[in-house]
Amino acid sequence: MGVAVGLILIAFGAILTWAVDASVSGLNVTAIGVILLVLGIVVVLLDFFWWRTWEWAAAGPWRRTTYVREGYPPAATYPPAAPRRRRVVEEEVGGPPRPPPAP
Repeated sequence: MGVAVGLILIAFGAILTWAVDASVSGLNVTAIGVILLVLGIVVVLLDFFWWRTWEWAAAGPWRRTTYVREGYPPAATYPPAAPRRRRVVEEEVGGPPRPPPAP
């Protein structure tokens, strides 16, 4: 989503910088366009940077390595998670469903 917002900011900034030829009193349209353009580039770069760190962090916390020296007790270990059990119940349904009771 950050890339989309960044690209929209870049587009608006480019339009205001190079395509709009208007003068507003007390407002520099070209300067606002340049600011939006730079802000959009920063947003896109930051989004790529954060996406990359999430990718690296995804492999880290769930992978553990324990080194044990001979003669020393191992460090704190966690018991393995209990496996999930699935229970399947089969029922035989015979014939058509019963009609509702008469009022």
